[in-house]
Amino acid sequence: MGGPLFMGILTGLLFIILVIAVFYLVIIVRKDYKNLEEARKRLRYIKSIGLFALVTGILGQMIGLFMAFTAIEQAMDVSPAIMAGGLKVSMIAPMYGMVIFLVSYLLWLIVDFIASGNN
Repeated sequence: MGGPLFMGILTGLLFIILVIAVFYLVIIVRKDYKNLEEARKRLRYIKSIGLFALVTGILGQMIGLFMAFTAIEQAMDVSPAIMAGGLKVSMIAPMYGMVIFLVSYLLWLIVDFIASGNN
């Protein structure tokens, strides 16, 4: 569901976001940084990768819909139930991308809040 290529890419992006968030959280909690403001600036990568995941999910949906509409055009006749099922499946990748974006934004808020309290 959602296509293994795009779901794999999105899962990889989620993993990268989690690694970056934990890495900077450990650095900030241990106060193992030379410049706190520089560390906080690098936290933006979390949000940027989350936004990239959202856009990747939407791209996956667009490519899937394009392929589905091409198949429908060749078949000439498709029932509404099959069409609705295909549209439902096409929403999986963008929803997953949206969840990843929300998780990344939440992680950024938490780590940035901890960093601002560590001054």
